[in-house]
Parts: sequence; structure tokens; C-alpha cells
Amino acid sequence: MSYYIIFIKERLRDEAEIEEYRKLVPAAAEGRDMKRLALYGDIETLEGPEAKGVVLLEFKTKEEALDWYNSDEYKKARAHRFLGADYRVVMFEGA
Repeated sequence: MSYYIIFIKERLRDEAEIEEYRKLVPAAAEGRDMKRLALYGDIETLEGPEAKGVVLLEFKTKEEALDWYNSDEYKKARAHRFLGADYRVVMFEGA
């Protein structure tokens, strides 16, 4: 069963930190079997707090999703995301 991680950006605080995050994220994806299904395309919030951006990633298993999220490469990148913006990040199983 596929697993997905969705990133919902709620508020930008520091563009320079987000730019550093964007530079570091590709290294975390190298050699991993993941698909980028959505990356900051056109967005319209239909319910709840306004979303400023959305990223949707697909992984073959929960273990692969957590392995990527907890990898040293992604930890280094996400430290900049934590400083640069407020996000909701949710992992969920596909149907």
C-alpha cells in the first residue's frame, strides 16, 4: 500500500531560510523511490486555514516514507524549513 506525505505551507517567515531548504532537499531525494505528485502548483483553499503552498509525495511503504523524512539529509534541510515557514506535515496511507 502506498504512503503519502503532504506538506501544507501556512505562513512564510523567512524567504532566505526557505531558499536554503530548497537547495538542500534534492540531496535527500537522491537514490530514493519516491514520486513528487504535486509541487506548489495553483492552489485554492476550499475549507480551513488558507494554504500558501502544497507538496504531495508518494512512497511505496510507510517505512520508506519515514526513512526519507528521518534521513540525515532531510533533517539538515528541514532545519531551514522550520526557521523559514510554518507548515502542517501529514503522512497517510493510500486507498
